Amino acid sequence: MFKAARTVMMVLGVMIMATPVLAQDGGMSIPSSVGAGLIVIGAGLGIGRIGGSAVESMARQPELAGKIQVAMIIAAALIEGLGFAALLLG
Repeated sequence: MFKAARTVMMVLGVMIMATPVLAQDGGMSIPSSVGAGLIVIGAGLGIGRIGGSAVESMARQPELAGKIQVAMIIAAALIEGLGFAALLLG
C-alpha cells in the first residue's frame, strides 16, 4: 500500500510541475506531434522494407552483396535523417 501511495504522489508531483513548464512557451501542438509521429512510423516502415528487400536481393545474387549493402545503408541513412528532422521540427 505504501508503494502505491508513493507512486501516486510522485505522478501527481510530476503533473503539477509539468503545467508551469509547458505554459511558458505554449508547449507542443497536437497536430505537429501527430505529424512527427506519422513521419517516424513511415521511416521505420521504410527502413524495414529496405532491409527485407536487401536481404532478399543478397540471397538471390550473393556476388552483388557488397553493392547491395552499400546502397541499402545509404538509403537507410537518408530515411533516418528524415525521421530525425521530423522529431526535431515536430
